[in-house]
Amino acid sequence: ARPHSHNIRRDVIPSPLDAAERERETERHEDAMRIGAVKPFASALGLLFGLFYAAEGAKVNKHKPWIETTFHGIVTENDDKVLLDPPLIALDKDAPLRYAESFEVTFTKEGEICGFRIHGQNVPFEAVVLDKSTGEGVIRAKEKLDCELQKEHTFTIQAYDCGEGPDGSNMKKSHKATVHIQVNDMNEYSPVFKEKSYKATVIEGKKYDSILKVEAVDADCSFQFSQICSYEIVTPDVPFSIDKDGNIKNTEKLNYSKERMYKLTVTAYDCGKNRASEDVLVKINIKPTCKPSWQGSLALFPSMHLETCEEPITSIQATIMLETNHIGKGCDRDTYSEKSLHKLCGASTGTVELLPAPSSSTNWTVGLPTDNGHDSDQVFEFNGTQAIKVPEGVVSSSLKEPFTISVWMRHGPGGREKETVLCNSDKTEMNRHHYSLYVHNCRLVLLLRQEPTESESYKPAEFHWKLDQVCDKEWHHYVLNVEFPAVTLFVDGATFEPFLVTEDYPLHASKIETQLTIGACWQGGSARLAQFFRGNLAGLMIRAGKLDNKKVIDCLYTCKEGLDVQLPEEVASSDDIESFEKVMQHISYLNSRQFPTPGIRHLRLSTTVKCFNEETCISVPDSEGYVMVLQPEEPKISLSGIDHFARGAAEFESTEGVTLFPELRIVSTITREVEVEAESEADPEGDDDPTVQETVVSEEIMHNLDTCEVTVVGEDLNGDHESLELDLAQVQQRALEMSSSNVGLVITGVNTMANYEQVLHLIRYRNWHTEALFDRKFKLVCSELNGRYISNEFKVNVIHTANPMDHANNAMVQPQFISQIQHASVDLSGHNLVNTHQASVVPSAATIVIVVCVSFLVFMIVLGVFRIRSAHQRTMRDQENGKENEMDWDDSALTITVNPMETYEDQHSSEEEGDEEEEEDSEDGEEEDDITSAESDSSEDEAGEPEDQQGSIRQQQLEWDDSTLTY
Repeated sequence: ARPHSHNIRRDVIPSPLDAAERERETERHEDAMRIGAVKPFASALGLLFGLFYAAEGAKVNKHKPWIETTFHGIVTENDDKVLLDPPLIALDKDAPLRYAESFEVTFTKEGEICGFRIHGQNVPFEAVVLDKSTGEGVIRAKEKLDCELQKEHTFTIQAYDCGEGPDGSNMKKSHKATVHIQVNDMNEYSPVFKEKSYKATVIEGKKYDSILKVEAVDADCSFQFSQICSYEIVTPDVPFSIDKDGNIKNTEKLNYSKERMYKLTVTAYDCGKNRASEDVLVKINIKPTCKPSWQGSLALFPSMHLETCEEPITSIQATIMLETNHIGKGCDRDTYSEKSLHKLCGASTGTVELLPAPSSSTNWTVGLPTDNGHDSDQVFEFNGTQAIKVPEGVVSSSLKEPFTISVWMRHGPGGREKETVLCNSDKTEMNRHHYSLYVHNCRLVLLLRQEPTESESYKPAEFHWKLDQVCDKEWHHYVLNVEFPAVTLFVDGATFEPFLVTEDYPLHASKIETQLTIGACWQGGSARLAQFFRGNLAGLMIRAGKLDNKKVIDCLYTCKEGLDVQLPEEVASSDDIESFEKVMQHISYLNSRQFPTPGIRHLRLSTTVKCFNEETCISVPDSEGYVMVLQPEEPKISLSGIDHFARGAAEFESTEGVTLFPELRIVSTITREVEVEAESEADPEGDDDPTVQETVVSEEIMHNLDTCEVTVVGEDLNGDHESLELDLAQVQQRALEMSSSNVGLVITGVNTMANYEQVLHLIRYRNWHTEALFDRKFKLVCSELNGRYISNEFKVNVIHTANPMDHANNAMVQPQFISQIQHASVDLSGHNLVNTHQASVVPSAATIVIVVCVSFLVFMIVLGVFRIRSAHQRTMRDQENGKENEMDWDDSALTITVNPMETYEDQHSSEEEGDEEEEEDSEDGEEEDDITSAESDSSEDEAGEPEDQQGSIRQQQLEWDDSTLTY
C-alpha cells in the first residue's frame, strides 16, 4: 500500500510543494497505515481517508491569508481602542479541511485565521482576532499612550491561518502590511507664560501701537490645543488693551503726574478654552517727556564686553554699521534749499535752482507731487506722466561753459525707453535736443550738442556712464562738471569717467526758441512731451560759468549724523582685548544738526576673530541695536511790531516812501516742561516721597532763518503808481538775496534772525497816486529749514490821509454826512492820524445800519399802538351793543298803531337782516387781527350815517297809542 499511495501522491501533488512538505506528508501517511494494521476496520477507514487525502492534498491550505497593504488608525491618548481605516480583516481562499485523529473525524471551517503578528521594536500595540472564521481582528494599545512623547506610530502586521493540521505546524502567513496610527491629543495642559513677569517703560503723552508683548505656550501636542487663541487683561479699569497675539498698547495718552506705574494681571486661553495655570504680572513704568540735548554725542556701548571663551586670540576686527537710508535723502542733512546749501558750502555765485519750493515768485513747481514725510526735505515725485516747464529767463538758452549740473535722484529699474531728467529742446517746428540729462537701461547719459560754428566737424555729443546706483532705488547725489570736451561725473563724492563717448555734428543755425523741461522732453515738431521720468528728484541745480570743486561737492553730500570715537591716550597705545573693549565703549552717535530728523537708526555690529593660525577660530554672532532720535523741541517763531498806522499822503508820494516794519522784532522760543520737587506741608521733614510738580518754562533760542516773504493782502500792486522798495546793496551786504513781483517781495538765504530784522526794517512802500487807494494791507511770514518751522502771519495795515486843503474845500461845499466816496474819509479815532478834519467825515456803514434799525423800531412801536387802539375800540363797541340788547322793551301789553304801508314792513325786514349781518361781521372782526387802525376808523364813520337815517325813519313811521295805558 505504501508504494501505491506514494505513486498516487506523485501523480497528484503539484510541483509548488517543496521537498520538506512531501516528506512530512509521507510520514503522516505511514503513520496512518500503521494504525490500519492494528485495527482492520479502522485501517480500512484510515486507508480510505489516506487515499482521499493523498488524492486531494494539493488543494488543502495552498493559499496564504490576504489583508490590505496599508492601514491608518486613530487612537486617543489615555485610551487603548484604535479606530482603523480600513478595518482589520484577513481573508483566506482555502477549502474546508477535514482531519482524522484517534479514530475520530474533525471538521474545520474554511479559511480560518488563527492570529495576527506585529513586527517592530517597542511597538505599544497588539493585534487580537475577534472571529477566526471571518478573519476580523482589532489593534489595541498595550500601555498608556502620550501624544506629547510620540504623535505617530508606524509598524507592520501579518495574518496567519491555522495551518494543515490540528497542531497548526504548517500555517501560512500573509504579506506584511504597514500600519500608521496617529495619537489624538487631549487638552490636558494649560497655557504657561514664558516669563514670570514683564516690564516696560513708556513716555507720557504718546499712544503706542505696541508697548510690549507677552507670550504663553501650551504643552499639548495638537495644533488646536497647543495654540494660544486669546489673551486678557484681568485688571479692571486700566487704559490698556491686549490683542490675540499678546501685544499690549495704551488706549489713551498716559500722564506721568497721574500715574507713574501700572500693574496689570494678564491671563491666556488656548483654543480649547483652557485658562493659563498662573496669570502673569505686567509692570508698565511711565516716564515724563524726554528733553534730550541734540548737541554732542551719545555713547552706544558703555558696558561692552567680548566673551572669547578663553580661546587664544590674535586679532579682532569689528564693523559697526549705522543704517540711515530711510532718513531724508540717505541720512540726516540740512533741509535748506539747494541754492542756500551751495552758498553755505562755498558756491555763492551763478547757481540757479530748477526745482525750488513753490512760492509766489517760483510757482512752476506748484501741483507737482512732493514727499513731505521727511521734515520738509523738498522731494518731488515723477510717476511717468508728469513734467514741468521752466519759465523763460530762469536759465540761459545756451549754457555758458564751464557749467555744473547737480541733482539728487532716486530711480529703480526702468523700461527700455529713455527717461529724461532735464531737457532743453526746440519749442516749435523741430525736435532737436540742445542738451539733456537722461537715464537709459541703468545708464546715465549727458547729451550736449554744440552750437553752430565755422567748422562742421564731429565733436563729442553724448557721454555714457554705466552705474549700479542709477537703478538701485536709493538716493544718490550726482554732480556733472562740464568743461568741453571733458565731462567729469561725481556720484556721492566719488569720481566716475564715461565708458562711452559718441560724436555728432554741431547743430545747424536756427532762430527757433528753446524750451527747458524737467521730467520729460518737449517735442517741438509734434508739440507734446515725451520720454517721461519715473522716480524722485530733488535739488536740481545749474551753475553756469563755474565748476563745483571737490570741497563743495563733499560738503553737499556729507551727512550731519554718524559714528565717532574719542580715545583716551592710555587706550590708544594698548593692543590687548581690554583696550579693544574700551575702544568699543567710547564709540558714540553724533548729530550736528540743531533740529535733527526724528526716528530710529538701526545699528549692526559684525565681529571677526582670528587665532594664532590666522584662521577664524571662534564665531561671534552679529549684534543689533538702534538709536532713537526723539522729536526735538519745535521753535515758535514770533513776529511782532506796529500792525497799523496812518501817514499823510505826502509821505507815501515822497521818494523815501513809508517804512512798513519800523519796529519789527523776530523772536524764537521753545517751551519745556520742567519737574520741580516740592516738600509736602504735612511732612516738613521730607520722610515721604517729595511731590513732583510740572512747570512750563519758555526759553528764547537763537537759530537761522532761510526765507521771509512780504505779500500784499487784496489786489496786487499796481506798478503804475505803487511799489515795494528795498536797497539791494544792503541785502547783498548781509549775504541775502531778494526777488520781487506785483504780489510782494521775497528775501532768501540762510542767515541769523538779527540780519533778517535789519533787512526787513528797510522795506518801504511808495504810492504816488494816493487818491486811487485809501489803505494797503501787507502780510509777513518767515520760516526756517525750507518751511519746516514757520512763523505767525504778521499783518500791517497802512492808511494814508488826504491833504488839508482838499478837506477844507470839501467841507465848504458838502454837508457833514455825504455819500460821495471819492472824497470820503473814515473815522480814525485811536490811530496815529495827521491833520484829520471832522467836517469832511462821511457816515460809515455802521452809522447807516444804526439809523435804519432805529427807524424800523419806531415804525414797529407806532404800528403796535394803532393795533392796541383798534382792539380797544372794537371791545367798546361790542359792550354797547350788549347794553342795547339788555334794554329791549317788553311790549306784550302795548297796543301799537302802525301805518299800514308796505314800506315799513320792507324796511323792517331789511333792518333785521342788516342786524344779523352786522353781528356776523363783528364776530369775524374779533377773529381778525391784521386790520389797521385807519381802516377801523373809516369803517366806523361810514357805518354811523345809515344808523341815524334809519332812526329818523322809525320815529316818523312809529306812533305810540297811549290811550289804553294805565298810569
